[in-house]
Amino acid sequence: MKQKTLTRGIMAVFAQGNEDADVQKVFAQIAEFKAKKDKEIADLTAQLATTAKAEDVTALQAKLTEAETALNTMTEQINALQLNGGSGSVNAEEKAQIEAMQAFMRTGDIRADMKKADDSNGGYLIPTEWDRTVTDKLQEFSPLRSIFYVQSTSKPAFEKLYNMHGATSGWVGEEDARPKTDTPTFKKELFATGEMYANPSATQQILDDAEIDLGVFLANEVQSEFAIQENKAFISGDGAKGKPYGLLTYAEGGTNANKHPLGAIKVVKSGNANDITVDSLLDLVYDLPQSYSQNAVFMMNRKTLAKVRKLKDTTGNYLWQPSLQAGQPSTLLGYPCYEVAEMPDVAANALAIAFGDMKRAYMILDRKGVSVLRDPFSAKPFIQFYTTKRMGGGVTNPEAVRLLKIAA
Repeated sequence: MKQKTLTRGIMAVFAQGNEDADVQKVFAQIAEFKAKKDKEIADLTAQLATTAKAEDVTALQAKLTEAETALNTMTEQINALQLNGGSGSVNAEEKAQIEAMQAFMRTGDIRADMKKADDSNGGYLIPTEWDRTVTDKLQEFSPLRSIFYVQSTSKPAFEKLYNMHGATSGWVGEEDARPKTDTPTFKKELFATGEMYANPSATQQILDDAEIDLGVFLANEVQSEFAIQENKAFISGDGAKGKPYGLLTYAEGGTNANKHPLGAIKVVKSGNANDITVDSLLDLVYDLPQSYSQNAVFMMNRKTLAKVRKLKDTTGNYLWQPSLQAGQPSTLLGYPCYEVAEMPDVAANALAIAFGDMKRAYMILDRKGVSVLRDPFSAKPFIQFYTTKRMGGGVTNPEAVRLLKIAA
Protein backbone atom coordinates (compact mmCIF):
# COMPACT_ATOMS: atom_id res chain seq x y z
CA MET A 1 0.00 0.00 0.00
CA LYS A 2 1.32 3.41 -1.02
CA GLN A 3 2.62 5.58 1.79
CA LYS A 4 2.43 9.42 1.78
CA THR A 5 5.51 11.45 2.70
CA LEU A 6 5.39 14.51 4.93
CA THR A 7 8.78 15.97 4.10
CA ARG A 8 7.67 18.39 1.38
CA GLY A 9 4.66 19.71 3.31
CA ILE A 10 6.60 20.21 6.51
CA MET A 11 9.44 22.05 4.79
CA ALA A 12 6.96 24.30 2.99
CA VAL A 13 5.31 25.31 6.24
CA PHE A 14 8.33 25.73 8.48
CA ALA A 15 10.98 26.89 6.02
CA GLN A 16 11.15 30.37 7.52
CA GLY A 17 11.67 29.39 11.11
CA ASN A 18 13.51 26.03 11.04
CA GLU A 19 16.34 27.47 13.10
CA ASP A 20 14.18 28.25 16.12
CA ALA A 21 14.18 25.84 19.03
CA ASP A 22 10.39 25.71 19.15
CA VAL A 23 10.20 24.79 15.50
CA GLN A 24 12.78 22.06 16.00
CA LYS A 25 10.54 20.61 18.72
CA VAL A 26 7.63 20.60 16.31
CA PHE A 27 9.81 18.81 13.73
CA ALA A 28 10.70 16.17 16.30
CA GLN A 29 7.09 15.64 17.37
CA ILE A 30 5.88 15.32 13.78
CA ALA A 31 8.69 12.91 12.93
CA GLU A 32 7.90 10.83 15.99
CA PHE A 33 4.19 10.72 15.13
CA LYS A 34 4.94 9.75 11.52
CA ALA A 35 7.38 7.01 12.54
CA LYS A 36 4.84 5.60 15.00
CA LYS A 37 2.08 5.52 12.40
CA ASP A 38 4.37 4.10 9.71
CA LYS A 39 5.34 1.22 12.02
CA GLU A 40 1.71 0.64 13.02
CA ILE A 41 0.65 0.49 9.37
CA ALA A 42 3.54 -1.88 8.49
CA ASP A 43 2.68 -4.23 11.38
CA LEU A 44 -1.00 -4.30 10.48
CA THR A 45 -0.18 -4.95 6.84
CA ALA A 46 2.07 -7.88 7.80
CA GLN A 47 -0.60 -9.35 10.10
CA LEU A 48 -3.23 -8.96 7.41
CA ALA A 49 -1.10 -10.92 4.94
CA THR A 50 -0.84 -13.95 7.28
CA THR A 51 -4.37 -13.97 8.73
CA ALA A 52 -6.93 -16.37 7.32
CA LYS A 53 -9.98 -15.90 9.55
CA ALA A 54 -12.55 -13.54 8.06
CA GLU A 55 -13.38 -11.83 11.33
CA ASP A 56 -9.71 -11.18 12.04
CA VAL A 57 -9.19 -9.79 8.53
CA THR A 58 -12.12 -7.39 9.02
CA ALA A 59 -10.81 -6.16 12.35
CA LEU A 60 -7.28 -5.68 11.01
CA GLN A 61 -8.56 -3.83 7.95
CA ALA A 62 -10.53 -1.45 10.21
CA LYS A 63 -7.43 -0.73 12.31
CA LEU A 64 -5.33 -0.23 9.16
CA THR A 65 -7.86 2.20 7.71
CA GLU A 66 -7.96 4.16 10.97
CA ALA A 67 -4.17 4.45 11.10
CA GLU A 68 -3.90 5.52 7.46
CA THR A 69 -6.68 8.09 7.94
CA ALA A 70 -4.90 9.63 10.93
CA LEU A 71 -1.65 9.90 8.99
CA ASN A 72 -3.32 11.28 5.87
CA THR A 73 -5.31 13.83 7.92
CA MET A 74 -2.15 15.14 9.52
CA THR A 75 -0.47 15.35 6.11
CA GLU A 76 -3.37 17.34 4.67
CA GLN A 77 -3.44 19.69 7.65
CA ILE A 78 0.29 20.31 7.45
CA ASN A 79 0.14 20.96 3.70
CA ALA A 80 -2.86 23.28 4.15
CA LEU A 81 -1.26 25.43 6.82
CA GLN A 82 -0.68 29.07 5.90
CA LEU A 83 1.41 31.77 7.48
CA ASN A 84 0.84 32.03 11.26
CA GLY A 85 -1.41 28.98 11.20
CA GLY A 86 -4.10 30.68 9.11
CA SER A 87 -6.79 28.52 7.57
CA GLY A 88 -7.66 30.73 4.59
CA SER A 89 -6.24 30.50 1.11
CA VAL A 90 -3.52 33.08 0.54
CA ASN A 91 -1.97 33.50 -2.88
CA ALA A 92 1.76 33.94 -3.38
CA GLU A 93 1.62 37.72 -3.70
CA GLU A 94 -0.44 38.21 -0.53
CA LYS A 95 1.77 35.79 1.39
CA ALA A 96 4.86 37.73 0.33
CA GLN A 97 3.22 40.97 1.48
CA ILE A 98 2.30 39.48 4.85
CA GLU A 99 5.81 38.11 5.35
CA ALA A 100 7.22 41.52 4.41
CA MET A 101 4.91 43.27 6.86
CA GLN A 102 5.97 40.89 9.65
CA ALA A 103 9.61 41.71 9.04
CA PHE A 104 8.77 45.42 8.91
CA MET A 105 6.75 45.34 12.15
CA ARG A 106 9.49 43.50 14.04
CA THR A 107 12.67 45.04 12.69
CA GLY A 108 11.79 47.90 10.37
CA ASP A 109 13.39 46.08 7.42
CA ILE A 110 11.84 47.23 4.16
CA ARG A 111 11.29 44.81 1.30
CA ALA A 112 10.51 45.81 -2.26
CA ASP A 113 7.19 43.98 -2.33
CA MET A 114 5.75 46.04 0.54
CA LYS A 115 6.62 49.54 -0.63
CA LYS A 116 3.99 51.86 -2.05
CA ALA A 117 4.44 52.92 -5.65
CA ASP A 118 4.85 56.44 -4.31
CA ASP A 119 6.46 56.27 -0.87
CA SER A 120 7.32 59.97 -0.59
CA ASN A 121 5.32 60.24 2.65
CA GLY A 122 7.06 57.23 4.18
CA GLY A 123 3.92 55.10 4.24
CA TYR A 124 3.63 51.36 3.66
CA LEU A 125 0.52 49.45 2.68
CA ILE A 126 -0.80 46.75 4.96
CA PRO A 127 -1.47 43.52 3.02
CA THR A 128 -5.00 42.67 1.97
CA GLU A 129 -5.50 40.17 4.79
CA TRP A 130 -4.70 42.86 7.38
CA ASP A 131 -7.16 45.28 5.83
CA ARG A 132 -9.91 42.66 5.99
CA THR A 133 -9.05 41.91 9.62
CA VAL A 134 -9.38 45.55 10.70
CA THR A 135 -12.57 45.97 8.66
CA ASP A 136 -14.12 42.83 10.17
CA LYS A 137 -13.31 44.08 13.66
CA LEU A 138 -14.96 47.42 12.91
CA GLN A 139 -18.09 45.70 11.66
CA GLU A 140 -18.33 43.63 14.83
CA PHE A 141 -17.74 46.60 17.11
CA SER A 142 -19.75 49.28 15.30
CA PRO A 143 -23.53 48.66 15.03
CA LEU A 144 -23.88 51.51 12.55
CA ARG A 145 -21.98 49.53 9.94
CA SER A 146 -24.72 46.91 10.02
CA ILE A 147 -27.50 49.53 10.00
CA PHE A 148 -26.26 52.03 7.39
CA TYR A 149 -25.27 51.28 3.82
CA VAL A 150 -21.53 50.75 3.33
CA GLN A 151 -19.97 51.64 -0.02
CA SER A 152 -16.33 50.85 -0.85
CA THR A 153 -14.44 53.05 -3.28
CA SER A 154 -10.89 53.40 -4.57
CA LYS A 155 -11.45 57.12 -5.25
CA PRO A 156 -11.12 60.04 -2.81
CA ALA A 157 -14.80 60.97 -3.27
CA PHE A 158 -18.12 59.52 -4.39
CA GLU A 159 -20.67 61.46 -6.42
CA LYS A 160 -24.38 60.64 -6.48
CA LEU A 161 -26.89 62.01 -9.01
CA TYR A 162 -30.46 62.92 -8.00
CA ASN A 163 -33.44 63.19 -10.33
CA MET A 164 -35.36 66.32 -9.39
CA HIS A 165 -38.15 65.39 -11.83
CA GLY A 166 -39.88 68.36 -13.47
CA ALA A 167 -41.03 66.59 -16.65
CA THR A 168 -44.41 67.77 -17.94
CA SER A 169 -46.99 66.34 -20.35
CA GLY A 170 -50.33 67.23 -21.89
CA TRP A 171 -53.32 65.98 -23.84
CA VAL A 172 -53.56 66.51 -27.60
CA GLY A 173 -56.00 65.82 -30.36
CA GLU A 174 -55.24 63.75 -33.42
CA GLU A 175 -54.04 66.67 -35.53
CA ASP A 176 -52.84 69.02 -32.79
CA ALA A 177 -49.25 70.21 -32.64
CA ARG A 178 -46.92 68.59 -30.12
CA PRO A 179 -45.00 71.45 -28.51
CA LYS A 180 -41.90 70.75 -26.46
CA THR A 181 -42.54 69.84 -22.82
CA ASP A 182 -40.33 70.45 -19.79
CA THR A 183 -37.57 67.93 -19.13
CA PRO A 184 -36.50 66.62 -15.72
CA THR A 185 -33.56 68.26 -13.97
CA PHE A 186 -30.74 66.69 -12.01
CA LYS A 187 -28.63 67.66 -9.05
CA LYS A 188 -25.57 65.95 -7.63
CA GLU A 189 -24.19 65.45 -4.16
CA LEU A 190 -20.51 64.86 -3.47
CA PHE A 191 -19.47 62.53 -0.62
CA ALA A 192 -15.85 63.15 0.26
CA THR A 193 -13.52 60.97 2.35
CA GLY A 194 -11.38 62.07 5.27
CA GLU A 195 -8.62 60.39 7.23
CA MET A 196 -9.07 58.64 10.57
CA TYR A 197 -6.08 57.42 12.56
CA ALA A 198 -4.99 55.36 15.53
CA ASN A 199 -1.50 55.03 17.01
CA PRO A 200 -0.99 51.75 18.93
CA SER A 201 2.44 50.84 20.23
CA ALA A 202 4.49 47.90 21.47
CA THR A 203 7.98 47.52 22.87
CA GLN A 204 10.74 46.27 20.60
CA GLN A 205 11.38 43.39 23.00
CA ILE A 206 7.81 42.13 22.61
CA LEU A 207 8.14 42.31 18.85
CA ASP A 208 11.50 40.52 19.01
CA ASP A 209 10.67 37.82 21.53
CA ALA A 210 6.95 37.11 21.67
CA GLU A 211 5.34 34.67 19.29
CA ILE A 212 2.34 36.93 18.66
CA ASP A 213 -0.05 37.29 15.77
CA LEU A 214 0.76 40.80 14.60
CA GLY A 215 -2.46 41.05 12.64
CA VAL A 216 -4.58 40.34 15.71
CA PHE A 217 -2.45 42.71 17.80
CA LEU A 218 -2.87 45.61 15.40
CA ALA A 219 -6.57 44.94 14.68
CA ASN A 220 -7.49 44.80 18.37
CA GLU A 221 -5.68 48.06 19.06
CA VAL A 222 -7.17 49.87 16.10
CA GLN A 223 -10.76 48.63 16.05
CA SER A 224 -11.85 50.32 19.29
CA GLU A 225 -10.42 53.71 18.40
CA PHE A 226 -11.72 53.65 14.84
CA ALA A 227 -15.19 52.46 15.85
CA ILE A 228 -15.61 55.13 18.54
CA GLN A 229 -14.43 57.91 16.28
CA GLU A 230 -16.51 56.93 13.27
CA ASN A 231 -19.72 56.26 15.21
CA LYS A 232 -19.63 59.79 16.63
CA ALA A 233 -19.06 61.20 13.16
CA PHE A 234 -21.87 59.19 11.53
CA ILE A 235 -24.37 60.58 14.03
CA SER A 236 -23.22 64.16 14.69
CA GLY A 237 -20.09 64.80 12.60
CA ASP A 238 -19.60 68.39 11.45
CA GLY A 239 -17.45 67.71 8.39
CA ALA A 240 -14.38 69.40 9.91
CA LYS A 241 -10.98 68.01 8.83
CA GLY A 242 -12.63 65.53 6.47
CA LYS A 243 -14.98 64.14 9.13
CA PRO A 244 -18.29 62.75 7.77
CA TYR A 245 -21.45 64.84 8.08
CA GLY A 246 -23.60 63.19 10.75
CA LEU A 247 -27.17 62.03 10.28
CA LEU A 248 -28.61 64.47 12.83
CA THR A 249 -27.02 67.52 11.19
CA TYR A 250 -29.37 67.12 8.20
CA ALA A 251 -32.49 67.61 10.36
CA GLU A 252 -34.86 70.53 9.87
CA GLY A 253 -33.17 73.50 11.54
CA GLY A 254 -29.82 71.67 11.62
CA THR A 255 -26.49 72.91 10.29
CA ASN A 256 -26.90 70.88 7.08
CA ALA A 257 -30.63 71.37 6.61
CA ASN A 258 -30.02 72.94 3.19
CA LYS A 259 -27.12 70.77 2.10
CA HIS A 260 -28.95 67.89 0.43
CA PRO A 261 -30.69 68.27 -2.96
CA LEU A 262 -33.79 66.50 -1.58
CA GLY A 263 -34.03 68.79 1.44
CA ALA A 264 -33.79 68.29 5.20
CA ILE A 265 -34.78 65.29 7.33
CA LYS A 266 -38.26 65.90 8.69
CA VAL A 267 -38.71 66.16 12.45
CA VAL A 268 -41.65 64.88 14.53
CA LYS A 269 -42.20 66.45 17.97
CA SER A 270 -42.59 64.25 21.05
CA GLY A 271 -45.58 66.18 22.41
CA ASN A 272 -43.79 66.77 25.72
CA ALA A 273 -41.05 69.32 26.30
CA ASN A 274 -38.95 66.85 28.33
CA ASP A 275 -40.13 63.33 27.55
CA ILE A 276 -41.38 60.80 25.00
CA THR A 277 -45.06 59.96 24.59
CA VAL A 278 -46.74 56.90 23.07
CA ASP A 279 -48.59 59.06 20.56
CA SER A 280 -45.37 60.67 19.36
CA LEU A 281 -43.89 57.25 18.55
CA LEU A 282 -46.99 56.41 16.53
CA ASP A 283 -46.72 59.78 14.77
CA LEU A 284 -43.07 59.07 14.03
CA VAL A 285 -43.84 55.70 12.47
CA TYR A 286 -46.73 56.88 10.33
CA ASP A 287 -45.02 60.09 9.21
CA LEU A 288 -42.51 57.96 7.31
CA PRO A 289 -43.66 57.25 3.72
CA GLN A 290 -44.96 53.72 3.24
CA SER A 291 -42.31 52.93 0.62
CA TYR A 292 -39.59 53.23 3.30
CA SER A 293 -41.40 51.49 6.15
CA GLN A 294 -40.80 47.89 5.09
CA ASN A 295 -37.12 47.96 6.13
CA ALA A 296 -37.41 50.68 8.78
CA VAL A 297 -35.66 50.43 12.16
CA PHE A 298 -35.43 52.52 15.34
CA MET A 299 -32.14 53.94 16.66
CA MET A 300 -31.69 55.36 20.17
CA ASN A 301 -29.21 55.25 23.03
CA ARG A 302 -29.46 53.14 26.18
CA LYS A 303 -31.04 55.80 28.41
CA THR A 304 -33.73 56.53 25.83
CA LEU A 305 -34.26 52.80 25.45
CA ALA A 306 -34.97 52.53 29.17
CA LYS A 307 -37.70 55.15 28.88
CA VAL A 308 -39.24 53.56 25.80
CA ARG A 309 -39.35 50.11 27.39
CA LYS A 310 -41.67 51.45 30.10
CA LEU A 311 -44.26 52.80 27.66
CA LYS A 312 -47.57 50.94 27.41
CA ASP A 313 -50.56 51.10 25.09
CA THR A 314 -54.14 51.80 26.20
CA THR A 315 -54.64 48.14 27.18
CA GLY A 316 -51.58 48.07 29.45
CA ASN A 317 -49.30 46.14 27.06
CA TYR A 318 -45.71 47.24 26.63
CA LEU A 319 -44.85 48.70 23.23
CA TRP A 320 -41.45 47.04 23.50
CA GLN A 321 -41.19 43.36 22.55
CA PRO A 322 -37.97 41.54 23.50
CA SER A 323 -36.32 39.38 20.88
CA LEU A 324 -36.88 35.64 21.25
CA GLN A 325 -34.14 34.73 18.79
CA ALA A 326 -30.40 35.09 19.33
CA GLY A 327 -28.81 37.68 17.09
CA GLN A 328 -32.11 39.38 16.26
CA PRO A 329 -32.97 42.85 17.64
CA SER A 330 -35.94 43.49 19.91
CA THR A 331 -38.86 45.35 18.37
CA LEU A 332 -40.78 48.54 19.08
CA LEU A 333 -44.22 48.85 17.48
CA GLY A 334 -43.23 45.89 15.33
CA TYR A 335 -39.97 47.41 14.03
CA PRO A 336 -36.40 46.38 14.96
CA CYS A 337 -34.79 48.60 17.57
CA TYR A 338 -31.02 49.18 17.74
CA GLU A 339 -29.03 50.65 20.60
CA VAL A 340 -26.64 53.34 19.34
CA ALA A 341 -24.64 54.98 22.11
CA GLU A 342 -23.96 58.15 20.12
CA MET A 343 -27.65 59.13 19.85
CA PRO A 344 -28.57 62.01 22.25
CA ASP A 345 -30.26 61.54 25.63
CA VAL A 346 -33.88 62.57 26.12
CA ALA A 347 -33.74 66.31 26.85
CA ALA A 348 -35.43 69.47 25.66
CA ASN A 349 -34.97 69.93 21.89
CA ALA A 350 -32.82 66.79 21.58
CA LEU A 351 -33.20 64.52 18.52
CA ALA A 352 -33.40 61.40 20.65
CA ILE A 353 -34.81 58.80 18.23
CA ALA A 354 -34.27 58.09 14.55
CA PHE A 355 -36.67 55.92 12.55
CA GLY A 356 -36.47 54.89 8.92
CA ASP A 357 -34.84 52.76 6.24
CA MET A 358 -31.30 53.52 7.31
CA LYS A 359 -29.59 51.76 4.42
CA ARG A 360 -31.36 54.12 2.01
CA ALA A 361 -30.96 57.12 4.29
CA TYR A 362 -27.22 57.14 5.11
CA MET A 363 -24.09 55.90 3.36
CA ILE A 364 -20.71 55.06 4.90
CA LEU A 365 -17.98 55.52 2.32
CA ASP A 366 -14.84 53.39 2.76
CA ARG A 367 -11.77 54.31 0.77
CA LYS A 368 -10.15 50.94 0.09
CA GLY A 369 -7.06 50.15 2.13
CA VAL A 370 -5.50 50.70 5.54
CA SER A 371 -1.96 52.04 5.88
CA VAL A 372 0.60 51.90 8.68
CA LEU A 373 3.77 53.87 9.40
CA ARG A 374 6.29 52.29 11.77
CA ASP A 375 7.87 54.87 14.11
CA PRO A 376 10.68 53.58 16.36
CA PHE A 377 11.96 57.02 17.37
CA SER A 378 9.20 59.18 18.86
CA ALA A 379 8.40 57.19 22.03
CA LYS A 380 11.34 54.93 22.89
CA PRO A 381 11.32 52.12 23.95
CA PHE A 382 7.95 51.77 22.25
CA ILE A 383 7.51 51.18 18.54
CA GLN A 384 4.46 53.11 17.34
CA PHE A 385 2.32 51.97 14.43
CA TYR A 386 0.60 55.03 13.02
CA THR A 387 -2.44 53.51 11.35
CA THR A 388 -4.83 55.39 9.09
CA LYS A 389 -8.01 54.68 7.20
CA ARG A 390 -9.72 57.01 4.76
CA MET A 391 -13.50 57.04 4.92
CA GLY A 392 -16.50 59.36 4.78
CA GLY A 393 -20.25 59.43 5.07
CA GLY A 394 -23.42 61.41 4.61
CA VAL A 395 -27.16 61.30 4.09
CA THR A 396 -28.13 59.84 0.71
CA ASN A 397 -31.91 60.14 1.04
CA PRO A 398 -33.42 62.40 3.73
CA GLU A 399 -36.92 61.23 2.78
CA ALA A 400 -36.16 57.70 4.05
CA VAL A 401 -35.82 58.71 7.73
CA ARG A 402 -37.61 60.72 10.44
CA LEU A 403 -36.26 62.14 13.70
CA LEU A 404 -38.11 62.50 17.00
CA LYS A 405 -37.48 65.86 18.67
CA ILE A 406 -38.19 66.28 22.38
CA ALA A 407 -40.54 69.25 22.25
CA ALA A 408 -44.15 70.09 23.02
